[in-house]
Amino acid sequence: MPVTMTIDELPPAVRTRYPYRSRFVSVNGRRMHYVDEGPRDAPPVLLLHGNPAWGFLWRETIRPLLATGLRVVVPDQIGFGLSEKPHSASVHTLDNHTANIVALLDELDLYDVTFVCHDWGGPTGLGALLARRQRAAAVAVMSTWAWTTPSSEFHQDVLPWRLMHAPLVGPYLLGTHAAMPGRGMYLSVVDRAGFAERSREAYTAVLGDADERTLTWTWPRSIPLGRASDITTDRFVRLEDGVRALRLPATVIWGREDDVFTPDVFSAHWHDVWPHAEGTHLVTGRHFVQEDSGTEIGHLLADFVSRVHGHGAAR
Repeated sequence: MPVTMTIDELPPAVRTRYPYRSRFVSVNGRRMHYVDEGPRDAPPVLLLHGNPAWGFLWRETIRPLLATGLRVVVPDQIGFGLSEKPHSASVHTLDNHTANIVALLDELDLYDVTFVCHDWGGPTGLGALLARRQRAAAVAVMSTWAWTTPSSEFHQDVLPWRLMHAPLVGPYLLGTHAAMPGRGMYLSVVDRAGFAERSREAYTAVLGDADERTLTWTWPRSIPLGRASDITTDRFVRLEDGVRALRLPATVIWGREDDVFTPDVFSAHWHDVWPHAEGTHLVTGRHFVQEDSGTEIGHLLADFVSRVHGHGAAR
């Protein structure tokens, strides 16, 4: 897929559900796609996705935020969506992806930002927040983590997840056969029939080439599982130390049915990290909770951000 592809060039059903203007910015020499809607002088809400999603995941969440008068910025992480997709796995380190979010914040000169972090949007977005603390006003987390332990039982299981770490199996299933954007996401929502009808095409259409799916099998290998061979353990230790020191307004939103980061362990652990955090607000949803409860999440975030900024959206 050419890096110049825009929302307007996607299948009609996808364009209809994500009716926003494509914008692009250069981050660390890569072309990042993003949407930026709402008043320029309103507090910005930065919606960050993970693997193998893109901005489309937030489509229903965006609407209540805009209706409240907020500015909404939704980037596609480099390697996903309509952003540039480097084919080399060496590009896709956690530090590089964190630096991409930092570069986006700097290029758009965003302040008073509410960071909303889902899945890999957590480690990357929270790392960027720590690097640009002066730009942040608040933070929201859902189905994400920022520590080495507790680790997810889902990621510890040999079948299917640890098998994906194998040198040949991971690239074959996740890269060549696109297991993540198709079947993987389908299995990680509650309303599977609705997802198949309304959403699956949006994720498969932007990852149509096996070479463009490198990040789908590279990021899973960066999840620390308590092994000597883990490549990101030290990074996650530093991340947790930094996150624990934050005293920003915070809220926790989680899917009741999330079987990747189960709420009884992971949302609860966020309240250990941030005892002052609001929530946990439980909504219907497995790991890709926005697909089941995007509008409800949008209302929760709109209320939270408006209270952070004194009951009014505009500064």
